[in-house]
Parts: sequence; C-alpha cells; structure tokens
Amino acid sequence: MNDLNGQTAFGHAADVSSLMEKRRRNGLVWHIVFVFSTTLAVLFLILLVFSIIDSVFGYAVLRNDVEPSALVAGKDSVSAFSRSELEDTARTRLSSGILRRVEYDKPIAERSDKDLVSLIEEYVVKPKVLKTWGFWGSLTERKAIETYIAENEGSYATFRSWLTPSFIMADQSADPLRAGIRTALLGSLWIILITFVFAFPIGVGAAIYLQEYAVDNRLNRMLQLNIFNLSAVPSIIYGLLGLAVFVRFMEPVTSGSFIMGTVDNTANGRTILSGGMTLGLLVLPIIIINTQEALKAVPDTLRMSAYGVGATKWQTIWYQVLPVSVDRILTGTILALSRALGETAPLVVIGASTFISVDP
Repeated sequence: MNDLNGQTAFGHAADVSSLMEKRRRNGLVWHIVFVFSTTLAVLFLILLVFSIIDSVFGYAVLRNDVEPSALVAGKDSVSAFSRSELEDTARTRLSSGILRRVEYDKPIAERSDKDLVSLIEEYVVKPKVLKTWGFWGSLTERKAIETYIAENEGSYATFRSWLTPSFIMADQSADPLRAGIRTALLGSLWIILITFVFAFPIGVGAAIYLQEYAVDNRLNRMLQLNIFNLSAVPSIIYGLLGLAVFVRFMEPVTSGSFIMGTVDNTANGRTILSGGMTLGLLVLPIIIINTQEALKAVPDTLRMSAYGVGATKWQTIWYQVLPVSVDRILTGTILALSRALGETAPLVVIGASTFISVDP
C-alpha cells in the first residue's frame, strides 16, 4: 500500500517502478536471446537433415566394363537372367581367386538370385561411376544430367540410395557391398530388452524402498552412498563383474544347459543373456537414482491427502505417487537404456561375438 509520501512496503514508488521497468527490459532481452538460440538450433538441425538426405540419395551416371547383353544374348540387365544363367555366368566369368573366396563364404548353388546378381554386377559387369549428383542436384539439374549422358557413350543414369532395405535386412558379411546390420540390430534389441526386464523392476523397487520406506540410519545412508558411487564406476569394471558372475559362475543358467543339457561339456556362458544382465547391472544405479529423484518431486501434500482418507502407505504409493512420477521415471529409464545401447566395453570383456552371420 502507498502512504501519503508515495512510499510502499518495498520502497519509494518511483524506485519500484524503475526496478520493474529494468526487470522487464532484462526479461525481454533474455527472451530474444532464447528465441534466437532455439531458432538457430532448429536451423542447424534442418541443415543437418538436408545434408544427410542430399548425400544419401541422388543420380549417378555409370558405364559398364562388360555389357549384360555380351554375357547372355538378348538380356539387357543382369536381373533379367534366369537362375541357370546366373550360376553359369558366375562360375565361368568370375576369376579363380574370387570364385574360391565366394564359394568359401557361401556356395553359389545356395545363394539367392539377388546375391548372384550382385556378384555378377560387381565382379563381371563392373559398372564404374562417372559422376554423381546429390538429391537437390538431381531435382534441379535434369537437363545437365541428360547432356552428360549424351556426351559419354555407353553411360546410363540410375537413382542411387545408399540406405536400402537390403542394408537393413542383410546379415553381416565379409564383403562390404553385401554386408547389412540385421544381426547387429537384432542383437542390440535383444540385449536392451533383457537389460530392461532385468534392471527396471529391481531399480524402481529399490528406489521406492529407499525413498518411501527406509529409515534414516547408518546402514541406509551407506547403501545410498554406494549406489551413487556405483553410478560412476567405469563400464569395463561391470564387464569384469559380468565375466566372473554371469559367464563363469552362472554358466549353467546363462548357457541354458540346466534346461536342455549339453554334450561333451560344450556349455558356454557367453550368451546374449549374460550381455543383457551385465548391462542391467551397469544401468541399475542410474535407474535407482533417477527414480528416487522422481519420487522426491512428488509433493508431500499428495501423500498426506491420501493418508487423510485412510489409505495405507502402499496404496498411497501405488495410486498416488507412482502415477504422478511415472513420466519422470520413464524418462530416466530411457536415458539409462540409451547409455546401455552405446556400451561396448562390457560386451567385449565378457567375450561377445563381433561377427556373426546368423540371427542371435
């Protein structure tokens, strides 16, 4: 309130007005800075996405060393060859060294038509790239592309995409041109699924106990301190722990020999289960800490209101606290799993395979 001399509870009215005006100016300046920063970040993100698209897709002008019609009369492309023509061409046109390597990797008779087409195109037809255009150039320079093809006899244009379904679905291979990420993708998904099933319920349960039930004594304080310390332990240490516990000590469980049995002691604990449980130990302290912070953010008035209507402690947690904090719990869990997805040191220590040609 103002008195007769223009004084307020916070000082002279003119001084208060000056301070408020200064705060408004500062707020406007920082608002402009934040908007500019956000706009700049979005522009850089758009440029990054556009540069990726521009480099992945586009036209390429090629010229073959050997035309498909010279291999099989009347066939303008290798994909038009029949199965017998593909096998005959592969056996007769491939050099002896390449043929031995191809047969060692996978016999020609067992290869798919698509695989044989790729082999013949790579080692027999041998298309050479004369010039390439990015995605934007492919849209805006069509006449220049047609002119270039006309000037180079025997050349032709094809639309190339370096991100293809075969790259996603193909297995790993010693040949880079036929290698895919199918096995690596499935292995990562299986490991993350095992990590989540192993670490999430234990981590959330431990956080609920420490935050809602545990009393403040020396034992619980020591336990809390150790959890904080474990979250900063290097990942390779968890790999050594997983090697000792899951791979060796729990070998009958992780190898599945206690269910199916083994022949000639061939049980091996270096399985995807061992990898998932090792990464589960890695992210367990992170999930516990994130869940505790999420539970701390729930106002105590919500708990008191539940107690006031006769709810038990567990009913309060299950029906009031967890629904309010579940979004923060899941956010922390996703961040923890994203760290597990990028970890390789623990998997290398426990002896995970780096090259497999079958689905895990």
